[in-house]
Amino acid sequence: MTANLLDFDLDGLAAFCERLGEKRFRATQLFRWIHQKGATDFTQMTDLAKSLREKLSGSAHIQGPKVVSRHDSADGTIKWLFDVGAGDVIETVFIPETDRGTLCISSQAGCAVGCRFCSTGHQGFSRNLTTGEIISQLWFAEHFLRQQLGRDERIISNVVMMGMGEPLQNYSQLVPALKIMLDDHGYGLSRRRVTVSTSGVVPMIDRLAKDCPVALAVSLHAPEDALRDNLVPLNKKYPIAELLEACTRYQSSAPRDFITFEYCMLDGVNDQPEHARQLVSLVQAHGQQGLSCKFNLIPFNPFPASGLKRSDMPQVTAFAKILMDAGIVTTVRKTRGDDIDAACGQLAGDVQDRTGVDQRMAAQRQGMLGGIKVVVAKGMGV
Repeated sequence: MTANLLDFDLDGLAAFCERLGEKRFRATQLFRWIHQKGATDFTQMTDLAKSLREKLSGSAHIQGPKVVSRHDSADGTIKWLFDVGAGDVIETVFIPETDRGTLCISSQAGCAVGCRFCSTGHQGFSRNLTTGEIISQLWFAEHFLRQQLGRDERIISNVVMMGMGEPLQNYSQLVPALKIMLDDHGYGLSRRRVTVSTSGVVPMIDRLAKDCPVALAVSLHAPEDALRDNLVPLNKKYPIAELLEACTRYQSSAPRDFITFEYCMLDGVNDQPEHARQLVSLVQAHGQQGLSCKFNLIPFNPFPASGLKRSDMPQVTAFAKILMDAGIVTTVRKTRGDDIDAACGQLAGDVQDRTGVDQRMAAQRQGMLGGIKVVVAKGMGV
């Protein structure tokens, strides 16, 4: 079987070329052809020696994802479904804005974390994506959009690892993909413009700080452990105090001077004024001068299996005001692509679940009923 060259970062491609008896600069040339020009045919790579092109044709290929479907939103958002084999389909979303183009990339077929408010988690988990399957989403989207728009310059300026899956549970395949995104011979993206979103895999946050520090977004969604245990089951393994300590450590390596906390606003669950005040106390208690952070309040995108509802906008606004009055930068995320199920929390391609998600989610819903009573009663000062 020949090697798919999308699986290699530049160091990996150099090692592959060395096995073919070629020097590193040949790998750099090849890397540019693949990622900067989107080439798939070795005969097109005219600055490579003919002997190398012949070697490559017998030992390698460049294979992007197979498009199952494309959906276009009224707001310009595009969602692609990609077939990654064995019955698994993943989703990738492009969000155009006046000052940037953002691509939301999946890292797994499904997700094993099982957050209550995320439709991906309700589909269960099939497998990790390979480095090639991760980076091929950017490779395909960038060069497809350039061709469609008739432009040679970069279209995608920002990448967020916020698609299907928990990126830090696929660490070994994630990091080479990040390095390709950042490499000047690849996509040349700024570390500030590549964001890894995590539900809180503490040991991997520390490893990412050493191996490939990029912008970090943490799915927080609750100010205390009892509630977060129900919303984000991973919290039972890595509770909030441990998570925030990891965030504090990450800041010394982070390309931005703040950590982003994502907070999905759930009606009557985590959107009360007391929850906001608890969040203020929480971040102020970490670090010498408090944890430098930004809150991104996310309108919940309902789906039938969740049993949850979106907070009303006046409630979201009041919640945001408490945070801002405490000096915390706070934004309310604008919902994009919800008419094509491409908004935050809606990505759910089609995966072959191996985790018994139906049983797990049923148990979570039962636990949630009791958890809400305890937390809200405490929040209301009863």
